[in-house]
Amino acid sequence: MHAMQYEITLPADYDMGTIRKRVADKCHLLDAHPGLGLKAYLLRERGLEGSPVNQYAPFYLWRTAEGMNSFLWGSGFRGLSADFGRPVVHHWLGTGLTSGAGSAGGAEAPTPTTATRETVRLPESTDPAEAVERALAELPAHPALHTAAVAVDPSRWELLRFALWHGPAPEDVPGARYQVLHLSRPELDRLPSGRHW
Repeated sequence: MHAMQYEITLPADYDMGTIRKRVADKCHLLDAHPGLGLKAYLLRERGLEGSPVNQYAPFYLWRTAEGMNSFLWGSGFRGLSADFGRPVVHHWLGTGLTSGAGSAGGAEAPTPTTATRETVRLPESTDPAEAVERALAELPAHPALHTAAVAVDPSRWELLRFALWHGPAPEDVPGARYQVLHLSRPELDRLPSGRHW
């Protein structure tokens, strides 16, 4: 599993309805993309949920590297880059995944409405394997949880915790908060649960 996200930060006075329309018009294009576990179309709006910025920040869990590559080198990402400039794409190696009760039901399952994402640098004194084990043990067991993942970027020794929620994210969950506009989930049920190594 590979986790991936890019963030397009927009001006403070940007009409975020433009992003909502873009997602509504194009979100179906990845609903059957081979190798894609899920794509969460994420949005932050300045002044809401503590966000200091307007931002479009899709988050992906890829089942295969081939699927990720076909997206990055394909027309969809090319079009996004033409419209907004080519963003930096953050990439983490997946180390664990858990599904909540709200993720069952295939394509008919209700779409989560919020997401949280936290990244922390692992100090030199921290054993990365132990940090990952702790993060996996701390994956939330909450009735509103849809899906949660843990991943690591070993180029920066950065640990990622990402979760999708039905309704508002629990207040005690740290990290940036997002609205979920759509969830493409073509191969979510094929992503293995539990530890990934």
